[in-house]
Amino acid sequence: MNHYFMRFPNGKCKAVTFSYDDGCRSDYKLLEILNKYNMKCTFNISSYNIVNEKVVLDKEEIVEHILNKGHELANHGAKHRAPGALSLTDGICEMLDGRRELERMFGGIIRGLAYPNSGVCVMDNGAAYSDVKAYLSNLGIVYARSTGGDNSKFLLPDDWHNWMPTAHHDNPELLNWIDDFIARDINSIYIARRRPLLMYIWGHSAEFDRNNNWDRLELICEKLYSRDDIWYATNIEIYDYTMAYRSLQFNVDRTICYNPTQHSIWFVADGKDYCINPGETLTFI
Repeated sequence: MNHYFMRFPNGKCKAVTFSYDDGCRSDYKLLEILNKYNMKCTFNISSYNIVNEKVVLDKEEIVEHILNKGHELANHGAKHRAPGALSLTDGICEMLDGRRELERMFGGIIRGLAYPNSGVCVMDNGAAYSDVKAYLSNLGIVYARSTGGDNSKFLLPDDWHNWMPTAHHDNPELLNWIDDFIARDINSIYIARRRPLLMYIWGHSAEFDRNNNWDRLELICEKLYSRDDIWYATNIEIYDYTMAYRSLQFNVDRTICYNPTQHSIWFVADGKDYCINPGETLTFI
């Protein structure tokens, strides 16, 4: 086996995910459009805003319209404070309290985060990214979406605690990047470069109201809708699947593969597609 790459569920070579912040009232319309096109989204909400009944979706609305529709709820800090501007103690409290309160209100296990405000783009008050990454890991936050690195590389993150999206929905290049993403034929490029591709779009639904450009979201979704080579997933689904793939065990000669996870995993090896089920061992000839 010379070259092998992960494929998403059912052998798909591309994935699309959305990430929207703050639980704005305009999330109602956002959800209406995303659900119309069968997109999946992670909603990042500060627990303080729910508890204090700010202009956000309330608990019952979040359960009915987000969780029950297959979307993800993620941490956005307890009081929407950027960890890059907080001392180590304050940063730990901000992220732990945000996670704890969301879990108390909604049950389940909250493992995702979108950094509030400037996140870790700007460091102040003695904060250091290495400390933030360490305490997030210790607090059970497995990924954290950052911002400021828009690009059309369509790569999975090399640092899950500084996960750069493809683009904000108002990025003027986004529609062209979507066309490029759709047009790319993984199997036609050099075999050593056939990595899976990810399109990750983020923003705040209130921005569509403010800019009066809901038609832009419709166009984004229309372009990405119902494509055979795309997996539509939440942030945590992409993380969990990728970690399962990375847990596959190979012998030294790469002729035997064992899947110790609870996921069926797809991958391509030397141009041939494989699926390995939970607990299964494959032998390559």
